Amino acid sequence: MKNQKVAYLYAISAVLIWSTVASAFKISLKYLDFLQLLLLSSFVSTAVLLILLFIKKQFKNLKSYTRKEYLHSAFLGFLNPFLYYVVLFKAYTLLPAQEAQPLNYTWPIMLVILSIPLLQQKINLKSIISIIISFFGVLTISTQGDILGFGFTNFYGALLAISTAVIWALFWIFNTKDKREEIPKLFLNFLFGLMYIFIATISFSEIKIPTFEGILGASYIGLFEMGITFVLWSKALELSITTAKVSKLIYLVPFLSLIIVYLVLGEKILVSTIVGLVFIVLGILLERVKLFNKKAKTTIQY
Repeated sequence: MKNQKVAYLYAISAVLIWSTVASAFKISLKYLDFLQLLLLSSFVSTAVLLILLFIKKQFKNLKSYTRKEYLHSAFLGFLNPFLYYVVLFKAYTLLPAQEAQPLNYTWPIMLVILSIPLLQQKINLKSIISIIISFFGVLTISTQGDILGFGFTNFYGALLAISTAVIWALFWIFNTKDKREEIPKLFLNFLFGLMYIFIATISFSEIKIPTFEGILGASYIGLFEMGITFVLWSKALELSITTAKVSKLIYLVPFLSLIIVYLVLGEKILVSTIVGLVFIVLGILLERVKLFNKKAKTTIQY
């Protein structure tokens, strides 16, 4: 039975938690390098998802999956959590949180672009305009307002942050096509991802006992950014009369995040960041459409 008030409660809880993660990333990266942070936080999130599997009595679902489905999980796990968070955490080591977070938030626009080759979606004039508006916002943030001079504060960092939006859009498309139950599917993604992350860590970093602050930060990220918040958001969508009623709340995240970045990290929020973010969100709102995959008959909403 649909319960809109409860749906809003779940959605607002998820939005508030997601608004804290940019600050959590920056704080945690003071105590761990980006691979060590990802390894520990992914371990926590995998453990949380395993517990949820048992609570919901869905562990038995794993036995029914085919070899092809396991291979698909291995692929999705490579995209997320492995590749997505490796690139995202590296971007956060190079950029202020107020730059990395809005650039990462361009994924709905990347979804529109990628839907052209992957979903055979035709692009219209409205989509083109929305893309231009959002990328004007990206340039405004990346150059701190020096658009004509292309004065990027950190071009490599900005490129990485934008790349995360591409990776997440790819993950969204391939994950939406997979009709398995969400929690078992996500658990397998993280289990495979954890293997990739472990190999990357022993190859390019080191395994070491983290400080208490490092454990606390990684646990917070693993528990909330990668784990429980996903369940809260899924529950909100499930209980809502329509997905649009709660999905619009997601646009509060980057703005609330800037407030928390200012209060917690002490970053001076630049006018260019606010202006750029407004353009990004404006472009996304303009492009609020349903993308149809004619072959898979899949509808993607954001």
